Amino acid sequence: MSTYVYGIAAADHPSLPDGMGGVGDPARTVRILKRGELAAIVSDAPEGLRPKRRDLLAHQNVLSEAAAGGPILPMRFGSLAPDDDAVTGVLEERAEHYRERLGTLDGKVEYNIKASHDEEAVLHHVMAENPEVRSLAEANRKAGGGSYEEKLKLGEMVAAAVQSREAEDARELQRALEPAAEAVSVGPESTGWLANVSFLVARETADSFLAAVEQLRKAHPHLDVRVNGPLPPYSFVEPGPAEPAGTTAGIDAGAH
Repeated sequence: MSTYVYGIAAADHPSLPDGMGGVGDPARTVRILKRGELAAIVSDAPEGLRPKRRDLLAHQNVLSEAAAGGPILPMRFGSLAPDDDAVTGVLEERAEHYRERLGTLDGKVEYNIKASHDEEAVLHHVMAENPEVRSLAEANRKAGGGSYEEKLKLGEMVAAAVQSREAEDARELQRALEPAAEAVSVGPESTGWLANVSFLVARETADSFLAAVEQLRKAHPHLDVRVNGPLPPYSFVEPGPAEPAGTTAGIDAGAH
């Protein structure tokens, strides 16, 4: 049976959630695998596991219980290894990396920031900042809308200007928030968002980071900025050395 991995901690972590219920229906019992100075929080993996609300919450509850007592390296939902021996093998082979990460992430949380444009507001910006677009739009208006070719040209110009503005605003968001964070991880592009960025923040400075987010909102009212956090620092378990042969990607935190 495959082994489901919730996270990695120090072997002397004071509150590892041994015996609590984890993912699955019925819930699989959480247990602790130790190797040297490290411990993996695991359970048996249910067959056909899917990201349903119950199991997502169970995964998060196990991590929350563990994180209450000290630093952990959280694995993403669905992280699997072939068996317990594969897990302990990774703990041994990557011990130096995991110890370094545990020290770095102690007392840190993750905030994921996503941003999109307010469509009406960004069109206003594009018109205000691009005389060529503004001139063509005015000419089309006076011509009763303009020809098909003129409408097409205007649409293409507006789309290009909006795309350029999206890239500029994504860079500005990261520049504005980076000084209030200890590390940054840019997530994969996501439909509907011009920015998807995670920030590693010390718990004790979280208020300063959130204040920087509010300043960003006020300075850029055409942006819709969404904050998700504080979260376990999923995006900062890596980077590290390549995973050992015979393990799964899941035990190295997976992708966004």
